[in-house]
Amino acid sequence: MTSAMAIDQLPLLTALPAEHLFDMHVNLQPAQPIATPVGARMTFITTGGVVEGPRLRGELLPGGGDWLLVGSDGVGRVDVRATIRTHDGVLIHYEARGIIKVPADGLDRLSAGDVLPFAESYVRTTPTFETADERYAWLSEVVAVGYNVLSPNHIDYRVYRVQ
Repeated sequence: MTSAMAIDQLPLLTALPAEHLFDMHVNLQPAQPIATPVGARMTFITTGGVVEGPRLRGELLPGGGDWLLVGSDGVGRVDVRATIRTHDGVLIHYEARGIIKVPADGLDRLSAGDVLPFAESYVRTTPTFETADERYAWLSEVVAVGYNVLSPNHIDYRVYRVQ
């Protein structure tokens, strides 16, 4: 059997099956903009947050952040690292990569205190998790996708496991 024939056995999906894991509400310090030869860097440091959902609950600890790089194409490349402390005291390392594309006036609107509606921006991340605790080891075995909403000095994530 050729590989083309094997792939033909898979159903063609129009939507990925997903399970809602949690929502994460992250508070951020104001951006630290840094002009560089490779693009505009914007560093956002986490001041804390809340994790709530059917599969994970707890808090986001202060000190993590997003080291965003905005290229000449106007697309932001996300590089997030943070620590989650679960409701039962387990520490989980959280990382996410992704893409941010906001309307041309998006940064001005955020600076003015506006929330960028989900339908007007493209903010998608691919979170990964690490912990040695057996109760949460399953997190290191999932492919996750985050849909995000931007607000001034705040970002909300809705995180799903792709089944």
